[in-house]
Amino acid sequence: MRDGFVRVAASTPDVRVADVSFNCEQIAEQIRKCRGAGVKVLVFPELAVTAYTCGELFNQKSLLDAAQDGLKKLAECTRGSDMVVFVGVPWTYSGKLYNCAAALQDGKLLGLVPKKWVPNYGEFYEARWFTPGFDTPVTVEFEGYPVPLGSHILFACENQENLIIGAEICEDVWVLSPPSISHAEAGATMIINCSASDEITGKSDYRRNLIAGQSARLLSCYVYATAGEGESTTDLVFGGQNMIAENGTILAESERFKNQTIMADTDLERMEGERRRMSTYQERGRAGYEIVTFRLKETDEPLERRIDPSPFVPGDIGDRNRRCEEILTIQAMGLKKRLAHTHCKCAVVGISGGLDSTLALLVTARAFDMLSIPRENIVAVTMPGFGTTDRTYNNACTLTRKLGAELKEVSIVDAVKIHFRDIGQDINVHDVTYENSQARERTQILMDIANRLNGMVIGTGDMSELALGWATYNGDHMSMYGVNAGVPKTLVRHLVRYFADTCGEEELSAILLDVLDTPVSPELLPPENGKISQKTEDLVGPYELHDFFLYYILRAGYRPGKIFRLAVRAFDGEYDKATILKWLKTFYRRFFSQQFKRSCLPDGPKVGSAAVSPRGDLRMPSDACAALWLEELEAIEV
Repeated sequence: MRDGFVRVAASTPDVRVADVSFNCEQIAEQIRKCRGAGVKVLVFPELAVTAYTCGELFNQKSLLDAAQDGLKKLAECTRGSDMVVFVGVPWTYSGKLYNCAAALQDGKLLGLVPKKWVPNYGEFYEARWFTPGFDTPVTVEFEGYPVPLGSHILFACENQENLIIGAEICEDVWVLSPPSISHAEAGATMIINCSASDEITGKSDYRRNLIAGQSARLLSCYVYATAGEGESTTDLVFGGQNMIAENGTILAESERFKNQTIMADTDLERMEGERRRMSTYQERGRAGYEIVTFRLKETDEPLERRIDPSPFVPGDIGDRNRRCEEILTIQAMGLKKRLAHTHCKCAVVGISGGLDSTLALLVTARAFDMLSIPRENIVAVTMPGFGTTDRTYNNACTLTRKLGAELKEVSIVDAVKIHFRDIGQDINVHDVTYENSQARERTQILMDIANRLNGMVIGTGDMSELALGWATYNGDHMSMYGVNAGVPKTLVRHLVRYFADTCGEEELSAILLDVLDTPVSPELLPPENGKISQKTEDLVGPYELHDFFLYYILRAGYRPGKIFRLAVRAFDGEYDKATILKWLKTFYRRFFSQQFKRSCLPDGPKVGSAAVSPRGDLRMPSDACAALWLEELEAIEV
């Protein structure tokens, strides 16, 4: 696959306890199916060749010999394939029995990783048969060639440098210091776990959190395959809860109590970038590790992973509501601190009837409530100009009254006309001077009112506008505290909707819903037939696309070609390739050219994992060149 993606799978085959021939047939069948599906790394459960629950039968040479023969057949089953298969098998070495994960590829046994932590408590009795594994690899023989056996083995792909696999087995991940930590410190980007974890009430949630958490801690992909229905015998039941996790996110999970194979396209380039970004993530070298190399064939299979078109917005409504409440609180807490520190009892907000100023006013009201300052100390200033429509004007006024703030109206028309006269600007020429003069006049009004009232101007601009530079320098670009600076436009909409849904006031909710339904516009050009004539997204592009680009540029550091490919998949059926490419080029041009505006932004709270503050996440030179990124996009044919 391309762009750092690798298709992985976790499979729970049907098994019969101690029936090696049947088990290997079932495993082989899943190998063939996954091979046809383009899987590159396939993981089976612990001791899948024999079944995990053989008990005293592990002392029977007949079973152990059969397991060796079965492993030979499975190795042969992989011949002609580049897929790396990990399967659980018992292995005898130096008179002791080890519970191992065997790595197979193209007819060969690449290596054997023994289980280090052998449980002997509760329902587990493994120490009766198995010896704990060791770190330093030794050499054993299989089919006449040498094979490494030991915990400190990494399986490294020669032609995809960011694919380095470490293995652990079941209990290993539950202990205080899992082997996967050492593997990751040695460079492993993918951890596989051949497991046989039985089911008891509540365990599945803990198991899910454990695997997701370990993938987050290690900044890795974690492929977990566990025993299922066929293992359920005597006193134990196994549920087959297979999982594929990536940096804390479960990409795929099987249905419990059904033997299933799950697949996912994991993004190792993302993991590589995360490790680069985090200065506290320290690799310690590969001393003591044996590196087993393999190669993968170059393929160009279509990406099957779901790409969320709204990466800043949780898809689940419950998660989204919790996120909205948390963000509103973070915004309000940031403003609360600034107001308390400056002993300020008054806030001035320019209210336009649009989304951003609406959110800023809602946040300001929440901060005032936290400080027990009367809301009438919030001065919401509406400043109608050449482009103001009745709809936005009325919404601004009604919203202010419903929130209990003071409404102040200051028309900018006469002042801007005088300014045009002073600078020689033709009022009939609707150029950038025509527009920016209005924005700067409004900011001057807000600043001077704040001075007169000993108040603080609350900025309304959001992170998407700041990323695009869609703000008038020294106009709406400036404030004394920017509460929306860390919130992308797509999330602004959900925050306002959340407030509308939870405020408990029908009239206020109706106003907020109408604000949401209003086209995004700076309203700097005269209306047409009383309607907004200047729609931002017609000029700079859809914000849902720009927020998608912004997330993967800032949060993941992806190349432009990869972002384009992901956007094409995420917005399939909504935007064609040419449209996506057009606006992606626009984003890069504006993102680079407008950094000088972001370099002098007012303070504002960071609310998510990506931000554009020059004092935090985006310490970017104002004069950086975009040529390298644009050249890659110019080479794309649509």
